[in-house]
Amino acid sequence: MLKVGLLGAGRIGQVHAVNIANNARSTLVAVSDVHEEAARKLATQYGAEARSSDEILADPGIDAVLIATSTDTHSTLIEAATAAGKAVLCEKPVDLSLARAQQCLAAVATTGQPVMIGFNRRFDPNFAALKAASLAGEIGKSELLSVTSFDPAPPPVSYIKVSGGLFRDMMIHDFDMANFIMGERPVAVRAVGSAIVDPGIGAAGDVDTAVVTLTYADGRIAVIKNSRRAVYGYDQRVELLGSDGLLQAGNMLENTVVRSTTAGVSAAKPTYFFLERYMTAYAAEWEAFVAALLDGADLPVTLEDGIAALAMAEAATESAKTGQAVPLQG
Repeated sequence: MLKVGLLGAGRIGQVHAVNIANNARSTLVAVSDVHEEAARKLATQYGAEARSSDEILADPGIDAVLIATSTDTHSTLIEAATAAGKAVLCEKPVDLSLARAQQCLAAVATTGQPVMIGFNRRFDPNFAALKAASLAGEIGKSELLSVTSFDPAPPPVSYIKVSGGLFRDMMIHDFDMANFIMGERPVAVRAVGSAIVDPGIGAAGDVDTAVVTLTYADGRIAVIKNSRRAVYGYDQRVELLGSDGLLQAGNMLENTVVRSTTAGVSAAKPTYFFLERYMTAYAAEWEAFVAALLDGADLPVTLEDGIAALAMAEAATESAKTGQAVPLQG
């Protein structure tokens, strides 16, 4: 049985608490949060204890920690947890700074402890099936990837100001998805972005609408489209064109009813937000982490993967400012 400490009792921490508690091979021992009442409430819900993060890290009876705190704490907590001999699953991104994330990688390497980064979309059944079909050669050689990721509404500007920007906060999932599906990292990034949804986002120095083109050493191309506003719901699609065909993974809909009448054909909207869309993926992500620790399976998403996506986010941020393609180091 894997004994787990949860750092962070906010919205995403609550999602992870459910999966830790529901997994037959893990148990939630303790919860911490900067808001002590939130930690107490969540801990009580699952029969755990509310403690400080330092107390959780110092407890030799806790095997692993799940870090669901604010991004600016991730690297420091990863370093402290691994130095304390604990395995780590940390929400994305590793850090807001690529240089700081690389320092974290070097520090973790000295501990020998496993660190997995929470790119939950790899575990979505539809995206995973698309990847498997590509690996099986069902469409020949992949040539052009298109990733669509639209949120239903923008977050508050107060969040935008501390998020690190759209490319680090939102599109980083899509950078990792491109790496996952294409099976390698691109050699250059070109981005364009605008603040056309909320002028306050532009005033905060960020964009809310963006398109990124990734180019690969062998000439393949990936295109990622992000928007902070899709009024019809949470739009999450992947399309992969290959030499012998096309693979598509579409949206999860509110229901599967299709109405066909003389007025036309209509169907339900996409689910409204990520909690509905990716709950199955979060559970599968946690199971993969548990299997890696208890069964010796490989970690499906590594700290290096997190740093690779962050490097792409930094390159996209620079490209959007300069209008020039930004090369990536191998």
